[in-house]
Amino acid sequence: MLARLSIRDVVLIDQLDLEFSSGLTILTGETGAGKSILLDALSLALGARGDGGLVRHGQTQGQVVAVFELPAGHAAHALLEGQDIEIGDQLILRRVQLADGRTRAYVNDQSVSVQALRSLASSLVEIHGQHDERALTDPATHRALVDSYGRLEPQARATQEAHAAMRAVESALDAERRRVAAAEAEADFARHAHDELVKLAVRPGEEEELSVRRQAMMQGEKVAADIREARDHLTGDAAILPMLVSVSRRLQRRMSQAPGLIEPSVKALDEALEALEGAARAVEDALEASAFDPHELERCEERLFALRAMSRKHGRPIDGLPALAQKYADDLAALDAGRDEVARLESEAALVRERYHAAARALSAARRQSARELETAVTAELPPLKLERAEFRVEVTADEALASPTGYDRAEFLVRTNPGARPGPMMKVASGGELSRFLLAIKVCLAERGTAPTLVFDEIDAGVGGAVADAMGQRLARLAARAQVLAVTHAPQVAARARRHLKIVKSDVGAGERVVTSVSALEAAERREEIARMLAGAQITREARAAAASLIEKAG
Repeated sequence: MLARLSIRDVVLIDQLDLEFSSGLTILTGETGAGKSILLDALSLALGARGDGGLVRHGQTQGQVVAVFELPAGHAAHALLEGQDIEIGDQLILRRVQLADGRTRAYVNDQSVSVQALRSLASSLVEIHGQHDERALTDPATHRALVDSYGRLEPQARATQEAHAAMRAVESALDAERRRVAAAEAEADFARHAHDELVKLAVRPGEEEELSVRRQAMMQGEKVAADIREARDHLTGDAAILPMLVSVSRRLQRRMSQAPGLIEPSVKALDEALEALEGAARAVEDALEASAFDPHELERCEERLFALRAMSRKHGRPIDGLPALAQKYADDLAALDAGRDEVARLESEAALVRERYHAAARALSAARRQSARELETAVTAELPPLKLERAEFRVEVTADEALASPTGYDRAEFLVRTNPGARPGPMMKVASGGELSRFLLAIKVCLAERGTAPTLVFDEIDAGVGGAVADAMGQRLARLAARAQVLAVTHAPQVAARARRHLKIVKSDVGAGERVVTSVSALEAAERREEIARMLAGAQITREARAAAASLIEKAG
């Protein structure tokens, strides 16, 4: 519960320190005394939007500190887990508002974000203001109110998580289907290209090897022609070697006739013949070595043509064709894997879709049950509020075609003020006075199911009085039996039921130069006098005091 509230330099408040207790605490005061300032300050400590206009004139900053006493196992412990914030029996929320509009937030003197502060504060305090009517009459909020009344937030979160899981799988499935469809469109080409590349079977460095071999064969043909010509000159029919053999033989036949003259020539010719024969053998060896299959050159050139044609076709260098073939193989393998993944995701999508619809159907059933319970609770509140002939209904309609993170329900609050009339939206059916009483009944019922240990009501009894205000006071007292209740009110019937009564006063200080707001806790006599003022106005009569005493006695 809220144990203390300290305010410094906020609007008309210089310095204010308030102690709070359990049960029902009532705050009263004349119009303009500063009740709204007090609640604005509390809201600031709870993470509400900051405003430089809240800082008291002439000051650079204002500050609000709210101290809460936490029961064991309170949700705040879980919210603060892992944030390096020490937390014991007390939780101190501090908000500093700078005049330039900036704010700073602290939890147990550790700096936190405003969002973290707001999230934490939502587990500590619920504020029901006099301007909540818009939310209560807006059908867009009714489903959330039904969930809150039925404490269905865990089921709603489970449905939201199931929807998120379903959308994630469906999104992955759609993406995989698009990828597979795109791959399918290219599959025939990839398969054909892969087959022809595999058939071509390019070897690493093959182009260079073939080019070198082709060049060698083309050059070798020219060399071989010269070698053949040399052989012809050496050993052909008109070659020099046979001619010299013939000359040598004729000289040898004549050598007996003139040995001295012929022998040197024969000897020299023999030596020349021996050298030419050696040259002839060398030429024959060279010619044999230079010999090649003409078809090999043709095959080499055809292979080079095929390689270069494939290179041009695919826009890749020849050495890159094996990698391209592997890429096509990988693409085809990925296509097969993609088909398997689509099948897997389809199965998973069916499972998560069923989980979502199971969660949504369960939530829908729980909402219908919560709606009936809310109808019963609100209807029970109507007779004391002089709406005994009225009827309150919560219409929950489900449409599975409208599946969303919140399920597929639509909820709307309907009322009927006269028997036999058709139920309709509150804003259209109820009069102004009836509307405020319907809203009051709904607020009380919703607050009774509230999860926060502290409930704050800001003039929700505005516009009601007499028996209706008394009924309101009874209900606030009833709520105070299970939670700490703080209520700002103008109704004496409500104020009479307070366990603790705080009066808000605006007064002049500094010879009228400034106005400040102060708050004081009223003792029994002061409390009776304040309630008499609320009954009588400016002039407090004896009758008003007697009526105030009667109200207090009746409430006690």
